[in-house]
Amino acid sequence: MPEPGFPENRSAAPRIVVFDTAGPHVAVGWADGADTGGDVQDMARGQAETLMPTLQEMIADRGWAWSDVDAIGVGVGPGNFTGIRIAVSAARGLGVALGIPVFGISGFDSAAPSYPVPDNTLVALPAPRDHAYLRGFASGNALLDGNGMLIDPAALPGDLTLAPGGTVIGHRAGEIARHLGRRTGPATLKPDPATLAALTAQLYRGATAFPPRPVPDYIKPADAAPARDLPPVLLS
Repeated sequence: MPEPGFPENRSAAPRIVVFDTAGPHVAVGWADGADTGGDVQDMARGQAETLMPTLQEMIADRGWAWSDVDAIGVGVGPGNFTGIRIAVSAARGLGVALGIPVFGISGFDSAAPSYPVPDNTLVALPAPRDHAYLRGFASGNALLDGNGMLIDPAALPGDLTLAPGGTVIGHRAGEIARHLGRRTGPATLKPDPATLAALTAQLYRGATAFPPRPVPDYIKPADAAPARDLPPVLLS
């Protein structure tokens, strides 16, 4: 169970561990006060076997023990269905075992150049088949604000809008922005564990209570389909 003293006994210079396996990668990072760092290993599969040994190696390289860690940050997607589950499950387990807060970080937040994401912004992340996951931040579009959706930037929905002066950042942002007649801004498209660690430290410092358990943000359901074969007949 969480330590009842949080947030009163929080560290002014927290030691943070973060990780993300929402894509074809294992990204791990850390924050120690104002210092941050991390590493990304590109891999199409094997994240489940790689994540914990990589975290353990990073902890040892820092000269830490797990008991030194004040909080955990985990990427909750959107992205690969199985990859998201790997990271979120590991983060939940570590949080319970260590009695420390776990902060779920959306890929939309970590891709933006600042946190909180500026108002009147659309953030686009890479999705399968060169599509995009899109979310609005105070964009004036009820479909997108606070809710991501899967789109094809080459055939945008007719009801996709962005208020005047808005900015589109991220995957195929220029194409989306031109369609909407809006500006294009920069974004970090590859996972940046140092940014994830800095965001987690910011959330830790501003928290007034333990955050809720992180929840996967799939947006796109799993590609797996139910078997077409009929189930066997059970004989009584």
